[in-house]
Amino acid sequence: MADNNYRAGKRSFRINSGSEMISFGVKCAPCISPGQVIFLDGDLGAGKTTLAKGLMAGWGYTGMVTSPTFTLLESYDLSHMCVHHFDLYRMESADELEMIGARELFNSASICLIEWPDKAAGFLPLPDVVFTIEHCAHGRHIKLDGNAKAQFEGCLQEHG
Repeated sequence: MADNNYRAGKRSFRINSGSEMISFGVKCAPCISPGQVIFLDGDLGAGKTTLAKGLMAGWGYTGMVTSPTFTLLESYDLSHMCVHHFDLYRMESADELEMIGARELFNSASICLIEWPDKAAGFLPLPDVVFTIEHCAHGRHIKLDGNAKAQFEGCLQEHG
């Protein structure tokens, strides 16, 4: 990683490749706990699913992680928790989440990763963490929301 501004208080990182995005997710994973809601925000192709793959690897998942673009939801049962990965890009209305019983998935035993959270504004609980991924000249730029500093202090201070 070329830029590491986390310690400077900016909570931002430049990611130069897909493998760096996965590594970033692996390092973030231990700082995310069951019961948390994580928003993965960014344009098409920004790397939201790649970040989700890294998070899953960091939680010990060794299987394939795919984007739930057409299924809306993929759930992964791990030994110590369940992870629900939502991709709301193709969702027409938040009623679709209601129809699949999504409210029950937001609980203290699960982590919910949500791509395109703006598509379900008003339905989703407030996020515990927002990863905003933006395209930049030489890769991606990731920003963590201001409330995440204390949560990720130990995981990311050596990231770089």
